[in-house]
Parts: sequence; structure tokens; C-alpha cells
Amino acid sequence: MTAPTSIADAFRAAAARRPSHPALVYLGERTSYQRLDALSDALAGALAARGVETGDRVVLYAPHCPQWVISWLALQKLGAVAVPVTHFYGPADLRYIARDSGAETAICTDTNFGHLDKVRAETPIRQVVVTGIADLLPAWKRGVGHLLDRIPSGRVRKGADVLDLRDLLRERRAAPERAVAGDALAELLYTGGTTGFPKGVPINHALFLESCAEQRRASLPVVPAGEEVILQGAPLYHILGQVVGLGGLLAGETVLLLPKNLLDAVFDHVERYRATTILGTPTLYRMMLEHDRVDQYRLGSLRFAFSGGDALPPETAARWRRLTGHPLHQGYGATETCGGVALSPGGAEVPEGAAGRVCAHQRVRVVDGDTLEPVAPGQPGELLVSSDHMVAAYWQKPEETARCFVEAEGRRWYRTGDVVRIDAAGWMFFQDRSVDVIKHKGYRVAASKVDNALQEHHAVVASCTIGVPDPAVGERIKSFVVTRTDVKGVNAEELIRWCRERLAPYEVPSYVEFRDMLPKSKVGKLLRRELRSEERRKAEGA
Repeated sequence: MTAPTSIADAFRAAAARRPSHPALVYLGERTSYQRLDALSDALAGALAARGVETGDRVVLYAPHCPQWVISWLALQKLGAVAVPVTHFYGPADLRYIARDSGAETAICTDTNFGHLDKVRAETPIRQVVVTGIADLLPAWKRGVGHLLDRIPSGRVRKGADVLDLRDLLRERRAAPERAVAGDALAELLYTGGTTGFPKGVPINHALFLESCAEQRRASLPVVPAGEEVILQGAPLYHILGQVVGLGGLLAGETVLLLPKNLLDAVFDHVERYRATTILGTPTLYRMMLEHDRVDQYRLGSLRFAFSGGDALPPETAARWRRLTGHPLHQGYGATETCGGVALSPGGAEVPEGAAGRVCAHQRVRVVDGDTLEPVAPGQPGELLVSSDHMVAAYWQKPEETARCFVEAEGRRWYRTGDVVRIDAAGWMFFQDRSVDVIKHKGYRVAASKVDNALQEHHAVVASCTIGVPDPAVGERIKSFVVTRTDVKGVNAEELIRWCRERLAPYEVPSYVEFRDMLPKSKVGKLLRRELRSEERRKAEGA
């Protein structure tokens, strides 16, 4: 059997193989593969009738709901390019991404419509498709939700350029037959830029399918094919959330969607639907473990809990195993690599501290960050990544592309900016972000190592360590800490003493500052750069 070359072909194959199997579960309602295929066909046909062509960019601006998935699949069937945007973004970010992508169509929820409509005149967007998060639920459930004021809604102006998604589905148009090659663009995902503007990462069908297949292979030893029930713990607008959740749909598995990842709802869905798989950041797992009611739920069905987006503290991994009876699997990847570069396969004996084993479809080099010359085997250095279908440039960002992509050994390589070491068996050990390596008294101190030590303290919920410029020593080490609300009397001196017992003398923080919360990105990553900027502003104002 020939392997599918496009995302649409892969989904159609899954739908044909398992037509009655639940593809999505959302607020208690199951959507079968057959129905999801039919709905995405109908939307694809309606969008084609309104001028959406192969290669057109379409903004997808909505929280988790079946319509998000239906829209994304419809765009893949059209050969259009999805531009997923976090629903937390306001007008300024929307304006920038709409302009940069050149999108002429947007699909959004009624709660987001106001932001989008505010910037329409300043963007190429000529038509907007609007839906409510409960629009595809049964009428009785919508009625109860509105009666209890549980369904958020927003005001939507009327106009020929504003289309209702339900109306488009009712047209029941057939999806056009459009051949899509593996090297055609499937989507543009926007990620942070060094210039302050997000960078569009163009991902093609072949790379996406390859990454999804590799991710599923990692869980196969503990979750056999056809048995996976994925709780969508990471956002669908983020690449790691996509290769797990959307990748699960392409493999014929079941995905549990929550409009919001409220922890009690997460726990309830795991227990009720016997979820086998979840992806989240270390912060999410830490929050789950700290939750007051976590012991009231049965979470043992989670055979493949996967942590990505940041370094996983060993203490968090150990606590998760004690709670569930299963390991917390770690992986390493980036938007530019379309997810996993290294993954920890289920059932494997993972060396302590490893972020995963290098994936079969990825090529890696570990180099000196200044010269780009390879370091000695097993030694730490900056990670370069390449693959046959790789992202080779940012969307319309030649300066950022020149900074982050290089040629070596006749191949194109992406510079991750991360410091790793790789052993002879292919296990990758994450050392730190190169920009987060603190240069203290001539030593290179890994910020994540300091954070791991702090987070072993019973009172510490989260920490974020940075380097503060100091002419005398290069940088001083400063840690920002959030403590448990039910623990009193913990002070900076105690935490510094704690670190002295666990770290080399040059790794111990000079300062500890207590905070109620730490800055995080929309997907839960700690934003060290914001704390560094804050300290820099303090110094300049002194």
C-alpha cells in the first residue's frame, strides 16, 4: 500500500479504515471519523466556492473545539495553508500575522471576532468565517449551556464578508479534487523572533507526516495501534500539540478536546475516557502534581505521558511515576524542526537526564557555537538539525533565516541555539538554551540545573534562574521563585543554603527573589528573557 503524500490523504485513509470510531470527544459529544470527514469535506467545498485556492493562506483563530479541527482538515483538503494563531492574541499580533502571511480569509470564534474585525481594514483579509464554540453541540446541550451562562459568546456584525460556519456546512458541497504534493505547504506556524516580531515557519505535508509518524512510534510499545486515547493537553496552534493530537487523528486514534485545560476537567476526562496519552510542559505536570484533588482521580491509564517545551526536572518525573505508576516521557523539539528531534520511546530504559533518543528522520550535529566546527563526540555544544523535508527558511524573513540556518557538509541545517550533548547510543542530554547559559566567574552555569535543584525543595512550586550582568564576575546568578501558599517561613537564605548542598559553589544563586507567579508563554514555557529585560531596566534606571 502506497504511503499517503498529503495530510488530507492520510486522514481520508484513517476515516476509511475506522469510519465509526470516535475521532473527537468534546464536552461529552463524540464525533466519528466518518462524520469528521464529511464535515471537513463540506467546509472545504464551501470555502472553494468562495475563492479559497491551493496555496492560499487562511488564519485559524479559535480555542479548542471540533470546528478548529474541521477547519484545519478542510484547508488541507483544499491544498490551502493553515495559519493557526493562538486565541489569546489581540489586535496587534493579529494585524502583524495577517499582513505577514498575506491571508485573505480567516476562521474565528464569535468571542475573537471583535479583535479580528478591528484590524480587518489594515490587512489583506477579505472574508471571515465565524463559529461559536458550542455550535456543533446538540440543541439541548447548547440551551442548557446558555441557560446556565456557561457558553461564552461575542458580538458579530452582519455583512456579506462575514460568513457563519454552520451555514457553510449546511450547503453540503463536495470537496474539490485537488492533488497536493508532499513538498507543498500545509501550514505557517508563528514562533518568537529575535527582532521582536514573530517568524512564520513554513511546514510542508511530507515533514508533518514524518514527524507525526515518529511521535506515534514512540508510544507504540506501551499503547498499541488503535488503542490510543489522547487528551489534548498542549495547544493545537503549537507544533508539539499538533504532532500528538492531529497526528493521532491521522493514525485513526481518539482525541479528547477541552475548551480550557482546567485541571479538574483534565483529571475527569482522563478517568472517564481512560486516556492513554497526554502531552504537556513540565509546568503543566507540576501543576497537576500540586493540585489539591489529584489523589481523588485515577490517572493510571496514562501509559504515555509526554513532556516537552522545556527541561523536565527529575523531581517532577519521579513524583509522576509515584502517582500514576508510569514514567513521564521526555522529548526535545522545536517549531522549526516540526516537533521531535529526540524522543523517549515507551518501554525503553532511558539514561538519567536524557531528553530522548535522536529520531530516525532527523540528522544532528553538535558544534562549537562560535566556529560551527564539530565538537568531540559526547561533548556539549550547539545543536544543528537537518532532515530531508526540513524547514529551510523563515517566511519572508531573510535576516532571521541567515542567522538561524547554515550550510555544512552539503546540507541545510537549522541552528537551534540549544546546548546539548549526544552519547554514542544517540541519547540526547539537554544542557541549556545557549542564551540561558550564565557566565559566572569564567564558568558556564546552566540555568536549568539551578532550577532543578531549587524545585527539589518541598516549598518551591516553580523557579526561573537568570544571569544578571556584573562587571566583577561577568554575571551574577539570580533565581526567581514561587512557593507553595500553604508553606510559611521559607526565606532566601534557606534556599541558597539548600542549593549549596546540591550544586557546585559557582552554580549557587547569589540572590533569590520571591514572586507570586513567573512569566510564561502561551504554551507554558518560562520566559527567562522577560526577567532578564526587567533586570536590565532596573540597572539602567539605577
